[in-house]
Amino acid sequence: MSIIEIIVAVLVIISTIFVVATASLQLRAPDALTRANLLGPLVCLAFPLLIVANLLMSWSAEGFSINAFIRAILAIAGVWIIGSVGSFVIGRAIHGVTVVDPKDKTSRNVPQ
Repeated sequence: MSIIEIIVAVLVIISTIFVVATASLQLRAPDALTRANLLGPLVCLAFPLLIVANLLMSWSAEGFSINAFIRAILAIAGVWIIGSVGSFVIGRAIHGVTVVDPKDKTSRNVPQ
């Protein structure tokens, strides 16, 4: 077993710990907003660690590839952007926003 394979195994184990911890905490969270906030470690740490582990493994097998590097960077950036926007939208939908119309004094829940 080479050094790269050991590093990849450690990254995968750390990522697995994040996934298992997030899944167990999801079951224990008291409300939906807390569950939405618990997805942060999974999206920001676990998935990028898996992508980096995959990149290191492919580099050890095939050598450095700029194509694989760019795809990994785009995948990590995409996961971070989609995760942050998704958690924002889920949080707003869970929390709800009440809009009061000053003309007719009615209120309604409107997503923003």
